[in-house]
Amino acid sequence: MSRYNQQSKLSPKALIYRIAIALVAVLAVTFYMPRDTSSSYLFDIGKPWRYSQLIATFDFPIYKNAEVVRREQDSIMREYEPYFAYNSAVGDEQTAHFEQVFEQEYRNVVPQHYCKYIVERMKTVYAKGILSMEDYSTLREDSITGVRIFTQNEAVSHKIQDIYSIKSAYEYITNIGTDTAIYDRKILLRCDIGEFLQPNMSYDKNKSDAFRKDLLSSLSYAQGMVMSGQKIIDRGEIVNQNTYDILVSFEKEMAKRNDSTKQIRVMFIGQLLYVAIITLCLMLYFNLFRRDYLSNTRRILMLASMPVIFPLVTSFMIKQSLMVYIVPFAMAPIFIRVFMDSRTAFVTHVATILLCAIQMKSPFEFIATQLVAGMVAIYSLRELSQRSQLVRSAFYVTLASMAFYLGMELIHAKDFSALEYRMYVYIAINGILLLFAYPLLFLLEKAFGFTSNVTLVELSNINNEILRKMSEVAPGTFQHSMQVANLAAEVANRIGAKSQLVRTGALYHDIGKTCNPVFFTENQTSVNPHEKLSLEDSAKIVINHVKDGLKLAEKYNLPKIIKDFIATHHGKGITKYFFISYKNKYPNEEISEEVFTYPGPNPFTLEQAILMMADAVEAASRSLNEYTEESISALVEKIIDAQIQEGFFKDCPITFHDIYLAKEVFKEKLKTIYHTRISYPELKNQ
Repeated sequence: MSRYNQQSKLSPKALIYRIAIALVAVLAVTFYMPRDTSSSYLFDIGKPWRYSQLIATFDFPIYKNAEVVRREQDSIMREYEPYFAYNSAVGDEQTAHFEQVFEQEYRNVVPQHYCKYIVERMKTVYAKGILSMEDYSTLREDSITGVRIFTQNEAVSHKIQDIYSIKSAYEYITNIGTDTAIYDRKILLRCDIGEFLQPNMSYDKNKSDAFRKDLLSSLSYAQGMVMSGQKIIDRGEIVNQNTYDILVSFEKEMAKRNDSTKQIRVMFIGQLLYVAIITLCLMLYFNLFRRDYLSNTRRILMLASMPVIFPLVTSFMIKQSLMVYIVPFAMAPIFIRVFMDSRTAFVTHVATILLCAIQMKSPFEFIATQLVAGMVAIYSLRELSQRSQLVRSAFYVTLASMAFYLGMELIHAKDFSALEYRMYVYIAINGILLLFAYPLLFLLEKAFGFTSNVTLVELSNINNEILRKMSEVAPGTFQHSMQVANLAAEVANRIGAKSQLVRTGALYHDIGKTCNPVFFTENQTSVNPHEKLSLEDSAKIVINHVKDGLKLAEKYNLPKIIKDFIATHHGKGITKYFFISYKNKYPNEEISEEVFTYPGPNPFTLEQAILMMADAVEAASRSLNEYTEESISALVEKIIDAQIQEGFFKDCPITFHDIYLAKEVFKEKLKTIYHTRISYPELKNQ
């Protein structure tokens, strides 16, 4: 069981709250999932069949593919002739109207024989039929070669070139041809012939649509039959054109036979059950191995957000017919790894990918590729402290994803010419989008109150205002903090704790001493101001460096995780020097230990325990009279054993083996710092 798996039970209220979070997550993911009732098979011409053997369970026709149907429709539609109603009265009315206008307006400017010429030509064009410009243009655009003109119950087919539009009718009437000796076109145009040309044919939509339907009804959409029990295709077989047509026909028949409403209802129940079980498995993992996360609301919200956000994004991409592979799913394990641990990152990533994959028609390739990407991301970002690490990680993730997908394709395709090269473009885009994890880390820190290694590295910069001030006003404390940071980080590395965290915490643990630096021995030269104070006041000033440190941390907006180091580095210990001095000075008086006790709390994380040990050992090592292996070893054993006996480590997940390793590190480092020599033997008198 993990050292972090604390056994404390959640209160009923906290338990209900966490169950509510899980239920909301399950419902949010399930409700937004696409529920497409079409076939779940994904196939294409020239690609291998990825599924098990497919057997027809009913008889169905093999439908022609869209291209064949389109060609046959085009061939049939060459015979299509739209229906137009012919109105003979229009020609009679317009001809009579022209003769009347000619007698009234044009006879004085146009000779009489022009009227007869125009009337004859008007009768000719009206007899053949005049179409509106809109109808005539539509026929030309649709490449219609003929129309059917009907009067009452009789319909006669006419070629389109034998029918006039308003424009062509006008041109026919005004074109005098070779009769230039008899007619002058300029005189002819004085009659405004265009005013007497009106369409006498109107499109009949009902008759035309019926004729079109009759023509298309003769088209056969099937090109064969598949009988029940017949094998359609087997795993690994290449999908050719004929097989593709059969598979498409099978999907169409399945859609016709199934009740889509009932299917959607059943599909929703299945999705709900699927999402609920995966969420339950994820919760069981936390309960078994990381129960401490369940007790932390911020961590629960962070962990719950990943299996919700990415499936929702996947649902959106699928509904919009976008390629899902461009989504940087490896962000999820990166975020969790940076703020938590590798195992939790991987388990949460697996759950997230499974929730996303169920929405796809080809889940196997997606799951396998994303799991590889997630594992590479976790391994390459064990300690994120620089921007370049994320760039390198994105490169490794992209390279591994491409190589893995290529391997899967070659297994099935067996030929480089059959590869889906566009998939590698999508994976490359995925790698570029993965770089946005860096700015998003900052947003997650603010949203959930976490502290990443990047932030810790920035805080470790000794040019920060607060650390620079400490080096100026309390140089002894600054040097002490630096030594403690080095010791603590070395111990953390040895026992598997977070070295960057404990290093940063060590640099800030004594910042409260900058408020009264001269009251601490490491900053004193020859004057000791405690000599003029009572033991109680001296103890109060020393103890207040913890409270002052927390105030400064609040002022400089330090993360809570750093404030915890300030509060716990003395735990609920006693200022022994002043307490023992008081007891010796006033042996008969009763005294409350609270006056000489730090506010605490005691360390509750492994890193805080390491800092407490390093702080006490480093401070005590300065008081040794001589630095030998024996004296340093005795000092380390004495200091840490006393802390164990006083119960400082009861609330933190540190083991005896961890403490043993910590002691060894302290001894080795202190020997190196103080350049210890071996003790030379003395010559005995004979």
